[in-house]
Amino acid sequence: MTAIRIIGVDCAAQPANVGIALAELGTSGARIVEATTGRSEDPATIIAGWLKGRHSGLLALDAPLGWPLPFAQSLAGHRAGEPITVEPNVVFRRSTDRFVRDKVGKQPLDVAADRIARAAHAALRLLDRVRELCDQPVPLLWGWGHLLEIGVIEVYPAATLSVRGLQCTGYKGRHQRHIRDGLLDALGDELEIAPGVAAATESADAFDAMLCVLAGQDFLSGRSMPPENLELARREGWIWVRRPPAARAE
Repeated sequence: MTAIRIIGVDCAAQPANVGIALAELGTSGARIVEATTGRSEDPATIIAGWLKGRHSGLLALDAPLGWPLPFAQSLAGHRAGEPITVEPNVVFRRSTDRFVRDKVGKQPLDVAADRIARAAHAALRLLDRVRELCDQPVPLLWGWGHLLEIGVIEVYPAATLSVRGLQCTGYKGRHQRHIRDGLLDALGDELEIAPGVAAATESADAFDAMLCVLAGQDFLSGRSMPPENLELARREGWIWVRRPPAARAE
């Protein structure tokens, strides 16, 4: 049986800053076999090449894939100078952003009020390009049943580290590679790294892409928390993150 491929993507507004990692998911877990950035080649071309000839696979993207529904509703008929009566945290944050903050203690960036909006816009264009190159739909997935197609989920590396009790900030700096290497060592029981790939921790973007793979593995194993309101999630997007220990005990 062909191993399922998980591709982690640390999205960015500029293609050169996109991190990409490829893993094969077998019976013993995920094994990362390649990690790179968009500096070497167009990210969509790399991803499509990894998926070529495959009927199933998972893309795990670190970027918002939707905007808050109240944001769109508030601006639809708004005119300059008029007030917006909805509270900022309701307008600028999605339901999933509040959910992750409540369950994990990490606050995702507000897609409607931060520069992350540019990364989100670029991520959606990247996804559309991958669909074009693969010549298939590549839909968002809403459950972790048997993967019968190439699908995509939204993930959040900082939350993926946090639910494991690991350092989730202060590791992305140019001179903090030793911290990234330490985190990979701590994740050794869950994430196997092929020889030579660990050198990718020189790039924080490629490292975050490997964390996206881990989040994808959580999703496929059924350990991630599903949307509380599926209809709303289909409009706004949903961050798939592993249940923290407290949530598992409930």
